Amino acid sequence: MRVFLAGATGVIGRRLLPRLLEAGHDVTAMTRRQDHAAALREAGAVPVVCDVFDADGLRAAVERARPEVVVHELTDLPPALDTRKMEEQLAGNDRIRTEGTRNLVAAAVAAGAHRVIAQSIAFAYAPTGEGLKREEDALWDDAPWPWSRSVNALRELDAAVTETKGIDGLVLRYGWFYGAGSSYARDGFFRGQVRKRRFPVVGPGSGVFSFVHVDDAADATVVAVERGAPGIYNVVDDEPAPMREWLPVYAQAIGAKRPRRVPRFLARLIAGQYAVSLATDLRGASNERAKAELGWVPRYPSWRQGFRESLG
Repeated sequence: MRVFLAGATGVIGRRLLPRLLEAGHDVTAMTRRQDHAAALREAGAVPVVCDVFDADGLRAAVERARPEVVVHELTDLPPALDTRKMEEQLAGNDRIRTEGTRNLVAAAVAAGAHRVIAQSIAFAYAPTGEGLKREEDALWDDAPWPWSRSVNALRELDAAVTETKGIDGLVLRYGWFYGAGSSYARDGFFRGQVRKRRFPVVGPGSGVFSFVHVDDAADATVVAVERGAPGIYNVVDDEPAPMREWLPVYAQAIGAKRPRRVPRFLARLIAGQYAVSLATDLRGASNERAKAELGWVPRYPSWRQGFRESLG
């Protein structure tokens, strides 16, 4: 199968490319940096240097590749996140999810592709009701700014991918990544914050996080390339957990001291409402649909095992 992989050098793109090649797919790998092209070629892909915001250039590149499937793994996030600067730091990623996704889907249609797979997130559900969130549940439209802008960008991505005529669109809502290349990796940003005790449990630590190992996310994406009905899928592990449970285990796995606990008001003063909302209001997601309909089974069913084996 011919696959056009946009975002081949991102966190998931790097794990996904060798899997697609090992599965026997012909991969055209897109990057916006010329200095990445040689490595992509050496890996076995056909490299193309292109900017997703250059609609004409992107369309020409995708048409030359003649893919059957287009995979959208493009992101634009800084390696060091600052919750006080999220409006600026999320702007590029929000633009990719809106304008970039529209351009990529239009290019896929023009090239005759029949399937589009797009990266999204499983931690933008409204903090209402009981239990884990399913794909049909409401998103967090009234989230603190600028998170509300990001939620709107997710809605636009969903619509572009799943509602475009002639395309079987699948949106994969990944959980929080851990493992190589992620912010929670051995050399990741959050590891440093936890080791410096700058990542505390806020208030009751009731925000429920859904994690997924980067290898499991890549495996789910290969499955989505090859099969599965159009629609939206949460790609998360089997054990969503509140911050008060997972953060001390993460700290132990990386050899850090036990995290501090701080009250909401102090965290709000230091880090802002966005960080407090994640720590106390975030809702976990169910992976039942991805397991039942895609036949995907995570090799790391729990972050407990994953943290121990990949971060220790």
